Amino acid sequence: MNLQKANANDALLTRNRSRDIAPQSGLCSRCLDGCKGNCDLFQATFRGRELLYPQPFGSVTAGADKDYPVDYSHLNIMGYALGAKGVAEDPDQATFPAVSTETVFGTTNKVKMKVPIFTGALGSTEIARVNWEHFAIGAAISGISLVCGENVCGIDPELEFGPDGKVAKSPEMDRRVELYRRYREDYGDILVQLNVEDTRNGVAEYVLDKLNVETIELKWGQGAKCIGGEIKVNSLKRAIELKKRGYIVTPDPEDAANQAAFKAGPLKQFERHSRLGFIDQEGFMREVERLRALGAKRVTLKTGAYPIRELAMAIRWSSDAGIDLLTIDGAPGGTGMSPWRMMTEWGVPALHLHSMAYELCAHLEEKGLPVPDIAFAGGFSGEDHVFKSLALGAPYCKAVCMGRALMIPGMVGKNAEKWLRGEDGGLPSTVSKHGFTKEEIFMNYETLKEKYGAEVDKLPLGAIGIYNVADKIRVGLQQLMAGSRSWGVEHISRRDLASLTEECAQITGIPFIMDAYRQEALEIIDA
Repeated sequence: MNLQKANANDALLTRNRSRDIAPQSGLCSRCLDGCKGNCDLFQATFRGRELLYPQPFGSVTAGADKDYPVDYSHLNIMGYALGAKGVAEDPDQATFPAVSTETVFGTTNKVKMKVPIFTGALGSTEIARVNWEHFAIGAAISGISLVCGENVCGIDPELEFGPDGKVAKSPEMDRRVELYRRYREDYGDILVQLNVEDTRNGVAEYVLDKLNVETIELKWGQGAKCIGGEIKVNSLKRAIELKKRGYIVTPDPEDAANQAAFKAGPLKQFERHSRLGFIDQEGFMREVERLRALGAKRVTLKTGAYPIRELAMAIRWSSDAGIDLLTIDGAPGGTGMSPWRMMTEWGVPALHLHSMAYELCAHLEEKGLPVPDIAFAGGFSGEDHVFKSLALGAPYCKAVCMGRALMIPGMVGKNAEKWLRGEDGGLPSTVSKHGFTKEEIFMNYETLKEKYGAEVDKLPLGAIGIYNVADKIRVGLQQLMAGSRSWGVEHISRRDLASLTEECAQITGIPFIMDAYRQEALEIIDA
């Protein structure tokens, strides 16, 4: 297990001076009076609570770097030399490009996706706002679903409330829904999340009635944190406005001392926080029924890295309520707006949480009760992660939720637009090695041009970047699935995995690699 430098990290722009570090505290083994920095405690001496969050806040996404004793890398994918599921056992038909990566989730009003992935929640963060055009259109043209996260209406500068105190106008939410729908065809859907403030402000009523949104997602947390969402606010006026809208804003922007500190300079930002949600079965069932009565065709649930008790509640209540998709997000999280120590040290790791989920789903099925469609989340970035997640959770897991892995190509593609215009020093060598025009640089540009014609020139390059990454995951998944002789997502099974350590086998129930298919092997030898 790698040493975790708990008192210095690139996410916080801090470092230790000493070569030797106390393993648990992360402090330098020799702390020198007169040291000029730059560990967490050194910087916190001046900036205090700023050191809770990755820096510079609002301009980065950050992924927790804790190295767990057991994780998804302790599973390997099995490949076979015989058989074929979902296709004829014919080398001219059973080719890897013939593999279908399409998946479906939902109860009655099902959603199809071309690839079994969808975005994490992109809500009120600045990164989500400034990159939304790239994220939304990229997801739409890739045929995958997009999750519009919490507080989008609540922080909209042009938000208008009606006489009933509910949202009457939110141009920012309008923009977000419209951009995804502009290019969406028969695959994917936009899910709009609700938290405590969203529910109080009538966001569901607004998006269902005014924008004809079909899917609402309730949220119990995420893999990165167990508290409500937060953003930074650089304006005193804006901080007071958000407080008046019902949010928790710290430090209190209406306090005279805090106003003085802000005007003097040391207090540079305020934090807007969402409230903690509290769950109970009766309230949950009532809220699901309310959303359906308002016109929601689908209701989904996102839950975080809570212990197995809360996980059991999520699974059983989702079964009872007929939830269309339950996303289970394990630690460590990746986000730009979560407290760093919480992100690295809180919650049940993804592999453990997802193994618990499979166990509970199987137990529910044994009782003769319906198992909700499941999605796994928790630090995934490639096609091998997608395969392992689908296999570990089979047959219940239908898709994988990806956070930063689908944000990064959107941001990189957006920046490529600037570089192509000669801004920020022009094209870096890492990009110019592919060419000097967007047609040369972006692999699938001509493919999209064939489909969209002249409209392709209107596509933001971040969207094309996301399309390229989704295509890479799709083709890579086809190759892995063909190797395991599965020509459809529904054919992937837990038998297609083996544990590399006995501890992993104990956690997951996936056989140790020395035991996988051992009985079949002995029967062949003894025949």
